Amino acid sequence: MSDVRHVLVLPDRDAAEEVVEALGERFGVVEEPRLVRDALAGEDDAEDAQWLVVLRDEAGRLDAGELDRFAGEWEGWREEP
Repeated sequence: MSDVRHVLVLPDRDAAEEVVEALGERFGVVEEPRLVRDALAGEDDAEDAQWLVVLRDEAGRLDAGELDRFAGEWEGWREEP
């Protein structure tokens, strides 16, 4: 089994939390993704933080392009590992 991870970058916490909920509905993701606050370099204002949704896909069943389009619905994107 490989350790495949997808990282979705979202503009704020609300969007990231909505994405986490929608992942189960849209893609059948069972394992809870991790939410990670990513402060932009040189910025200490919480408003300038991006939020990362990290999900494991050991079975390799999630399509990278679909995840990118999905994150785009919240003005986010899928980061290449």
